Amino acid sequence: MSVAEEKKSRRLYMGADGNALVSLIILIMIAFVLLKFIYVIYLLSELNVAAYQKNVFNWFVLSADPGRLATRPWTIITYMFVHDNVFHMIGNLLWIWAFGYILQDIAGNGKLIPIFFYGGLIGAVFYIVAYSIIPKLQPGLAEATLIGSNSAVMALAIATTTVSPDYRLFPMINGGIPLWILTVLFVIINFAGVPANDPAVYIALVASAAIGFIFVYFLRRGKDWSEPVNAFFDWISNLFNPNKNIKKREQVKKKEDVFYNTPSKTPYKKKSHPSQSKIDSILDKINQKGYNFLTDEEKDILKRAAEDDS
Repeated sequence: MSVAEEKKSRRLYMGADGNALVSLIILIMIAFVLLKFIYVIYLLSELNVAAYQKNVFNWFVLSADPGRLATRPWTIITYMFVHDNVFHMIGNLLWIWAFGYILQDIAGNGKLIPIFFYGGLIGAVFYIVAYSIIPKLQPGLAEATLIGSNSAVMALAIATTTVSPDYRLFPMINGGIPLWILTVLFVIINFAGVPANDPAVYIALVASAAIGFIFVYFLRRGKDWSEPVNAFFDWISNLFNPNKNIKKREQVKKKEDVFYNTPSKTPYKKKSHPSQSKIDSILDKINQKGYNFLTDEEKDILKRAAEDDS
């Protein structure tokens, strides 16, 4: 298999391990199913919907009241995964799939989850601040709640479009449809769906859109905001995967053997034919971070490998 063919085959498909897009979609679906399962239990137990809302649902959605938020701080994250009905959830999942797939294709696998979280967090903060400082909103403070992934997906949509505004959908049809048209359609649908009695949602969506743009702005200048988020999730993953810790210790020991035990030998020798393992590691880096994050040496290795295959 040539390097070009292998690079194409390594694009993360929907069922691939480590696919952030699939993990995000599954997490949202699991959250919805679990809450609906509890909802059915409440109905079978002859409890009313109001009891379910008070005792269960409201403990996962974001309240605009800072006092209530202080008693359930986790809701600033959980609200992104909670949807009040199946149509709300499916709509957001379709947009996540559309923009997430494109983002992973052009920027690697490591940007989607951080952008999603940053968008959701900033949207939540501005939603709460809006109710705290705008007098006309304060009468509805006690009942105001933010539900769903809309703010997080807004950041994802704007970031994806900013990364590659010239990206074409369905390129085989008259040159394709520009990505920005899909983004405009998404923005119109989202703003049209904002409840008339909760204008603070507009502010949350605008703030999330801004953070998506700012994320890419700094990324192009060498500041990758995704690294802290990815490092955190890697740390969590390593806690439950002892094999990774063993492998890491073996790599450290190997490095010590090379650089300390055999100082008279050259630790690295440039080869005319790069090894398959080296090519694999470079392709994995492209999947995680994107081609632009390769070093000049790594780009040269890919180029030489492609020339060898041709």
